[in-house]
Amino acid sequence: MAPEMNGSLWFSKAREELGVTEIPGDMDNPRIIEYHSATSLKAPDDETPWCSAFVNWCFQQVGIKGTNLANARSWQTWGQELAEPRLGCVVVLWRENRNSPKGHVAFYVGPDDANPQKIRLLGGNQGDRVSIAGYDKSRVLSYRWPPAA
Repeated sequence: MAPEMNGSLWFSKAREELGVTEIPGDMDNPRIIEYHSATSLKAPDDETPWCSAFVNWCFQQVGIKGTNLANARSWQTWGQELAEPRLGCVVVLWRENRNSPKGHVAFYVGPDDANPQKIRLLGGNQGDRVSIAGYDKSRVLSYRWPPAA
């Protein structure tokens, strides 16, 4: 999808990364280590949760400042909140329960046509890879758009 069509160069970058996968065992995928370099944590392996690192990296590639944090929920206060999702926006989800500090962050792709209770997200560390996966709408904490984008 051309960036001109959706106005989000970062989302085009994310799509280019589809299929990047963790390496099982002691070896680590250097591309995932590169994603980690976009956060202050700078984790040295591909086993450390990396969804936020991936989102930070995608923004970094197009000159937009992310949160610089490895915590998925750090995106809840970043940029502008959207009342409704739009293609390429950042989606922050809760994990375990709404009050847990754990979460997941990825980019909005669209509704899940097979299940109206779900949305499709493109993100890192989804099944140990960059992929598009479905998530329950009830887990959404926030839809975010970069400041001044």
